[in-house]
Amino acid sequence: MNKSGPSAARTRNSRTEEPISCSSHFRRQPATSAADRRNLWCKIALSQWLIVLAQSLLHLAHTVMGVDPPFLEHHISEGTLQLLFGASNSSNLEKSLEILILNSKSDSGRLDLASKRVLPAVLNIVQSLTHASHHEHHVLSLCFKLLRNLCAGEVANQNSFLELNGVVVVSSILRSEAGSSGPDHGLVRWGLQVLANVSLAGKQHQCAIWEELYPVGELSSDRGWSVVAEIVRTASSAGFGEDWIKLLLSRICLEESQLPVLFPKLRFVNAPEVEDTESKDDQFSSEQAFLLQILSEILNERIRDITVSKDVALFVFGIFKKSIGVLDHAVKGKCGLPSGSAAVDVLGYSLTILRDICAQDSVRDKTPDANDVVDVLLSYGLIELLLSLLGDLDPPAIIRKGIKQFENQDGASCSSKPCPYKGFRRDIVALIGNCMKIIFPERMGIWSVRNMLEGNEENQKVVAELELQGSADVPEISALGLRVEVDQRTRRAKLVNVS
Repeated sequence: MNKSGPSAARTRNSRTEEPISCSSHFRRQPATSAADRRNLWCKIALSQWLIVLAQSLLHLAHTVMGVDPPFLEHHISEGTLQLLFGASNSSNLEKSLEILILNSKSDSGRLDLASKRVLPAVLNIVQSLTHASHHEHHVLSLCFKLLRNLCAGEVANQNSFLELNGVVVVSSILRSEAGSSGPDHGLVRWGLQVLANVSLAGKQHQCAIWEELYPVGELSSDRGWSVVAEIVRTASSAGFGEDWIKLLLSRICLEESQLPVLFPKLRFVNAPEVEDTESKDDQFSSEQAFLLQILSEILNERIRDITVSKDVALFVFGIFKKSIGVLDHAVKGKCGLPSGSAAVDVLGYSLTILRDICAQDSVRDKTPDANDVVDVLLSYGLIELLLSLLGDLDPPAIIRKGIKQFENQDGASCSSKPCPYKGFRRDIVALIGNCMKIIFPERMGIWSVRNMLEGNEENQKVVAELELQGSADVPEISALGLRVEVDQRTRRAKLVNVS
C-alpha cells in the first residue's frame, strides 16, 4: 500500500530514517573490471566491520567497566578500577564513587576503606584527570568528596595522602581552576575541604600544605597579603576564634611585626572607590576590629612569651590616637568589649594592647627591650594623652553626685564625654599604672614631685624651706660596706667607707 501526503514525503526525504546503502553511492561509478569491483566491496565491508567493532568496544567499556569513552583517554588503569569496583560491589565508576562516599561517612567505614587501599586508587584517578574537561568534572568532584571523607580523622588515610603527594595533586587542580575563565566553585570548595581535613593530622601535614600553596617568599608578595587579608575577613564574618587563627596572626603580626602591613588591607572593603576614607580617622572596618581583638587576646594569654617591637607598639599607638575621634559622638556604653561598634572596638582593643605591652616587664624578667618600648611610647606623649582623656571623661558615679550638687548650687554645668564601653576608664588607668611600674623609681619620684609643685605656690614654698637634716640608713648601701654622710661644708650627701 502506497502512502501519500506530506508525512510520506518527509519519511522518504528524511536522512535519519533513510537506510544507508553502500551500493547506492557507487552505482553510478561502474568499475573498470570485476577485480576492481571485488576489491571495492571488500574495502566497504571491512570499514563497516571496523565501525561495528569500535561501537561494540565502547559499549562494553560503558556497561561492563563503568567508564564513559572520554575517560579512556586518560588511561585509568584496570587495576585501579577493579579495586574500586571490588570495594563498592559495583561495576560502574560513578556509582562506585557514590557508594564509597556514603561508606566513608563513618569511622568504621573510613578504617575499612583504609585497609583496602582505596585512597591511593582515588588519587590515581584524580591525577589522571588533572587536565579534565568540563564534562569530566563530575567524576573529579566525586573523587574530591571521597578523599574529603577518607581524610576526616583517619590517620592512616591522612598519612597515605601525604606520602603519595596528594597535596601536590589536589593543589595543581585548584590552581588550574583558579586560573580558568569559569572556575567550578563546587570543585574548589571540595578540594579545599580535602586539604583542611588533611591539615588536622598535625604540624607535618600543615607545613606540607602551607609550603605547597605558599612557597617561601610568596606570602610577602601582594598576592600573599591578599590571601591573608581574605582569611581574616572570612574568620571575622564566621566568628572564628580557634587556635589556628590565633597562631597565624600571632606569627605574622606580632612575632614578624607585620601588623602595619596587614591592618590597612582590611580597611573598608565594600566602600565606594570615590569615598575619601583616609580623612575619617574614627572610621574602621569590622575586620580591623576583629584583628585587634584577636591580637589583644593573644597578647593577654601569652604576655610572658611575646615581645612586641617598637614599630608595632607605635603603630598601635597611632591607631589608638586616630580612634579617639569616636568619643566626639559616642554614647555611654552599656557593655564591655566587644561593643558592637567597629570604631569603639578599635579604640578599646588598641588600648588593651598598649596596656599589655607596657605590662610585660612586670610579669617576667626585666629586659632592655621592654623598657625601650615604653620609653618610646612615653616620648610620643602617651601619658599626657591618657591624662587628657581622663579629664574629658564623665567622672565616676561618686564624684558625679558631688558635681551635680555643686551645679545645683552654682547654676553652672560642665560638659564631658561618656565612656564608650564599660571598663574604658579602668583600662586607661591600668595603662598609666603599667607605664609607671617600668619607669625607674627615681623618675617616678621626680614625676610625682613635678606634679605636686606645678602651679601650686604653697607646695613650692614648703620645698624651698626644706633643710638637710641627716642621712638615712639604707641597707643596700650598708651591705656594700658604705654609708651616707653629710658634708658639713657643702651640706651635700656623700658616700664613705664604713671602716
